[in-house]
Amino acid sequence: MYELLNRIDHPDQLKPLSRKELLQLADELRAFLVESVSKTGGHFASNLGAVELTVALHHVFQTPYDRLVWDVGHQSYPHKILTGRRERMGSMRQKGGLAGFPKREESEFDTFGVGHSSTSISAALGMAEAARLAGEERRVVAIIGDGAMTAGQAFEALNNAGARRDTNLLVILNDNDMSISPNVGALNTYFAKLMSGKFYSALKSTGNKVLEVVPPLREFARRGEEHMKGMFTPSTLFEAFGFNYIGPIDGHDLDALIPTLQNIRSLKGPQFLHVVTKKGQGYKLAENDPVAYHGVSKFDPENGLSGGKSGGKLTYTQVFGNWLCDMAAQDERLVGITPAMREGSGLVRFEQEYPDRYFDVAIAEQHAVTFAGGLACEGKKPVVAIYSTFLQRGYDQLIHDVALQNLDVTFAIDRAGLVGADGPTHAGSFDLSYLRCLPNMLVMTPADETECRQLLTTAYQYNGPAAVRYPRGHGPGTPSDGALQALPIGKGEIRRQGEKVAILAFGSMLTPALQAAEALNATVANMRFVKPLDLELVQQLAAHHSLLVTVEENAIMGGAGSAVLEALAEHGIACPVLQLGLPDCYIDHGDPALLLSECGLDAAGIQQRIEARQAELGIN
Repeated sequence: MYELLNRIDHPDQLKPLSRKELLQLADELRAFLVESVSKTGGHFASNLGAVELTVALHHVFQTPYDRLVWDVGHQSYPHKILTGRRERMGSMRQKGGLAGFPKREESEFDTFGVGHSSTSISAALGMAEAARLAGEERRVVAIIGDGAMTAGQAFEALNNAGARRDTNLLVILNDNDMSISPNVGALNTYFAKLMSGKFYSALKSTGNKVLEVVPPLREFARRGEEHMKGMFTPSTLFEAFGFNYIGPIDGHDLDALIPTLQNIRSLKGPQFLHVVTKKGQGYKLAENDPVAYHGVSKFDPENGLSGGKSGGKLTYTQVFGNWLCDMAAQDERLVGITPAMREGSGLVRFEQEYPDRYFDVAIAEQHAVTFAGGLACEGKKPVVAIYSTFLQRGYDQLIHDVALQNLDVTFAIDRAGLVGADGPTHAGSFDLSYLRCLPNMLVMTPADETECRQLLTTAYQYNGPAAVRYPRGHGPGTPSDGALQALPIGKGEIRRQGEKVAILAFGSMLTPALQAAEALNATVANMRFVKPLDLELVQQLAAHHSLLVTVEENAIMGGAGSAVLEALAEHGIACPVLQLGLPDCYIDHGDPALLLSECGLDAAGIQQRIEARQAELGIN
């Protein structure tokens, strides 16, 4: 079935292949992707759309000497397959297996580790500048999707790169959000080849030198060139940044891609190639619904995705989405904001019911936070729905534009803690640490679905910046009565009364803490609030127990446990404290339950660590 693909273990083996063989290879690669991802799950539609582009890049460029820098990495599976990792694709996103994104430790062909959006041009420019300084003729290519072009960092990099006239950098815009329109046909492909060819490049260079002595004629010629390009291409923006714009061309047409890339490889200075592809290309179900097929679990290739059953449990994301609509029905001041994560953050229903109050600001986390601040200044009640790992990108704005001004913005922080298959780039391991150090911030950690709804209401009613952080996936299954009830700020609760050992559980760690406490006969407190901490409850527990144990799905350093230690020290309370949480390292991808177990954050691990500390302290 994979006659050619099974012989490709290094990109050099693509060099001698004929155009016909490369077409066959692309077909085999696409079929292999469908078979492979259907067995492991992973990013799907975007990878199908990048097959021909990946084949062309490795055929034309001398990788890994020439550098390919993939943006986000959603489209890097074909790249992994063609660079010696075909046989390991069955381990994709599993513990000890291939990462779902390019990873430098995994292969010399993964030149830059990614996962977050819009970093490719900056990284590629750095590599290109390093090559120039070393006197090397290597080429550097950044492959960025149209969605990633909505982030400010991409334009910051374009602005810097366009001014580096002696730096050999190619930026490829993989435009996969639109169908291939009529102007991306034979005439436009011809025009792209023409603009990337040596004759056009030499003519342009010679013309500029000749016309330098006659500035009016040079300006006339420049305008004439822009007019000609404008007839065929949307080049004005990228030319203004200082790039030589080429395209758009069909990203699934190897007869267009290969000669254009070959021409560009010989050009000097910053080049910009615009290719148009289709997400899900070659697999009709993904073509028709690329959003559903963006990231998939295991599926039957013949029948596609099945609905799947949740066993009646709501995910925390669904809890938030329902709460947002219910609160919006009660308060017309509420507006919802997402940085391009409508589905992932649970805002689909809200957009449908309140379209005028829904704002998708694209992949622009910094803008999302400051935009919310501006809305708050004018009396609106903005709710920013954002992943923990992406809020990191808007941290300066969170400090300077919201917290410093004590603005009334609610942050609904999804994907807190470990996220499993997506790995460390998407894990929300640090939010408690980076949030609780900010003055004016209210920081809450719900332990179940009902409490998530209650604490979201608490955050919304609080007159200032407030954050509710919750994990990915389902909660323990606690039913909710649908009420919009707030909880007393800064107050936790005792969930189990025991002796000698008190476990202070934050958020998702309450369930395993309660399980461990049964074997230990320990007291368990559901702390709820990281800031303000329930100092009265902490003092009470310290006074009546020989050991306090803090448990959180966050980095130990600077997290909720550190808040407890600081409170005890401030009030001169001497009590042994065991801090349990995520260790001081990045946790690799894998099954979430397995990862938590390895971190000692399942019930057995919590019990074992407590018993070991009890033995050290002589507590029986």
